[in-house]
Amino acid sequence: MTALPEVAGLHEGGFGEIATLLPGRRIPGVRIRPDEITIGVTGRYPATVTEINAAVRAAVGPRDRPVHLRIGDIALAASAVAISIEE
Repeated sequence: MTALPEVAGLHEGGFGEIATLLPGRRIPGVRIRPDEITIGVTGRYPATVTEINAAVRAAVGPRDRPVHLRIGDIALAASAVAISIEE
């Protein structure tokens, strides 16, 4: 997912609930259950929710169960972060 220009990274939710537990490791941002898949991402500004959703679904492709997307945050582009505070 992080290779997508619309996605800055995976997001595991407010309490770390979006994760898959495997023997000896944990994969944050992807929860696979028998009846559904949930993917949590941090979007990259200026992408819209619609663009992020379309990009992630295209990358995931068709699956045998519903795929839910949760956008947990939006990251600003590096050029948009420059803030000047004068006293």
